[in-house]
Amino acid sequence: MSTNFQRSLSFPDWNNGKIDDTLAMNNMVGFIMFHGQGCIYVTPHKPVTGFRLYVNNIEMDVSYVKPEERTRIDISRYTRDGMNSLMVLCVEPEGLKQVIDVDIPYPEVLDGSLEEAGIDAEVMRVIEKIVESDVENGFTSAQLAIVKDGRLAYRNCWGKLNSYEQDGRVKEDSPMVNNDTLYDLASNSKMYATNYAIQYLVSRGLLDVEKRVTEYVGERFAEDVIDLSYEGYDNPGLEVQKEWKRSLRLSDILRHQAGFPADPRYYYDRYDQGRQKRGDVENVLYSGDDGSDETRKRTLDCLCKTPMMYRPGTQTVYSDADYMLLGLIVEQVTGMPEDDFLRKVFWEPMGLKHICMNPLKHGFKPEDCAATELNGNSRDGVVQFKSMRTETLQGTVHDEKAWCCLGGVAGHAGLFASATDLAKLASVMLSGGYGEHGFFSKGVIDNFMSPKSVNAANWGLGWNRQGDMERSWYFSPLSCRNTIGHQGWTGTLSMIDPERNLVIIFLTNKINSRLTNTQKDANRFNGNWYTSSTLGFVSELIYAGFMGNMSHDVLKVLLKDMVIEKQKLVAAAGEDAEDPEHPIRKAYEAIKAVAESL
Repeated sequence: MSTNFQRSLSFPDWNNGKIDDTLAMNNMVGFIMFHGQGCIYVTPHKPVTGFRLYVNNIEMDVSYVKPEERTRIDISRYTRDGMNSLMVLCVEPEGLKQVIDVDIPYPEVLDGSLEEAGIDAEVMRVIEKIVESDVENGFTSAQLAIVKDGRLAYRNCWGKLNSYEQDGRVKEDSPMVNNDTLYDLASNSKMYATNYAIQYLVSRGLLDVEKRVTEYVGERFAEDVIDLSYEGYDNPGLEVQKEWKRSLRLSDILRHQAGFPADPRYYYDRYDQGRQKRGDVENVLYSGDDGSDETRKRTLDCLCKTPMMYRPGTQTVYSDADYMLLGLIVEQVTGMPEDDFLRKVFWEPMGLKHICMNPLKHGFKPEDCAATELNGNSRDGVVQFKSMRTETLQGTVHDEKAWCCLGGVAGHAGLFASATDLAKLASVMLSGGYGEHGFFSKGVIDNFMSPKSVNAANWGLGWNRQGDMERSWYFSPLSCRNTIGHQGWTGTLSMIDPERNLVIIFLTNKINSRLTNTQKDANRFNGNWYTSSTLGFVSELIYAGFMGNMSHDVLKVLLKDMVIEKQKLVAAAGEDAEDPEHPIRKAYEAIKAVAESL
């Protein structure tokens, strides 16, 4: 593939000079572009004396194009959304081959509007009211960005940078978020950091996802595995473990079928048998707590030592360990820290200013970032470990493994971004590049977006897929089956619909709140109860508006039913929800107020 352009071809007979017996294809080519944007670069070589150029069957003026000079031709008046056509015809004198070079850049993200995107403005006002009402009733903050047909159709933000004091009192002196505020993306990092890096490397033949891990990490990945037995784990024995790890391919990891435990908490400093659950090897492999180079090396040692919970390829168990390992492999292949590689390859060429890892080390201040957990990683004092943080986290990654074991630069978490910059970055999956910067080949995009198997259409290589409405609670029941994206534990959602040329990014910091009940659930924050925390309600309403005929009356009825559904959640919360200060009661009052306002 071209490293700079979507298409770099020479006419006539662009197919490596081959004359194809379909005849017409020798003089035409397709390319992805969106309405109102685009250009091409044309360089005719001697002895060309004339030619005709067409974009979408409309003839371009080439009278000013000179031989041996590279000329830019603006085609923005003639492009349309999706596939476009280019033809080079009547090259004179006849009989020449490949004497007119044509370079076609990739689409970019330009400013746009809801009307231009065909997104119902009243639907967007309802979305705004829902988030605003949630914030008024105790929710934290949110950002939303929508790109449709290569245009930033919408962006908005709500709430405070840090909503609560550490004891749960409302924080009165916090500034509000803005559209440039950075959010901790949590597991969305897996896609827009590690998957992007891997897709780039595969497109250039620098990495092969069908190779075994041992070819990148070495035999120690298998030889160093430990023989661990405990209740609930069916240990196959050390030699079988070594066999499993020798057989492991990068593609198994991308499919979350590697065999790693779901959540190996490498940052714990002691082995506490009482904390163990099936697949958990947290403390026995303690790696460190400072993110230093030495600790990063120890983290890779831990991944090598970690026993597999099942034979690779036979189960699907989502695991952070998968992408911790992939991130370290990316660094080995590129010879640089993952964030430096991403900055050099993606962020700087695309002009993205509000995306990075470790924001406080890259010119950002805490007030440039939406805060996450109020009391560090302590879950309001429920959790304790040696390297635990207790201050409100703002500008440092929340994920414990990313912070303690990998210093904030990790393959599974650690990326911070604004919704706008992330939407632009996500748009690359629609075409493979941005402007005059090519990133992914078409074949790589197809491969990574495709179902991992006939019976698992909700997974690609790393990407979550809609499949047969299998991710509807995030992507909407109305999105196309090839819609991809991801979610993040801090409260973030990304989705990319290739059929509609649509990107939706909805970011929240819902865990910037106290735990609802430390005795019942040490991972259930007050922010988790609100409609905004479900994330997918945004895409659901947007798609409903796309369907047309979304009258005010239809919206009223839909909101009425949303209130009824929220009542079910109140009932499911049981006697706890009888407290008017319980967040589910506040969330109910919030959506009820919106419904009554219509």
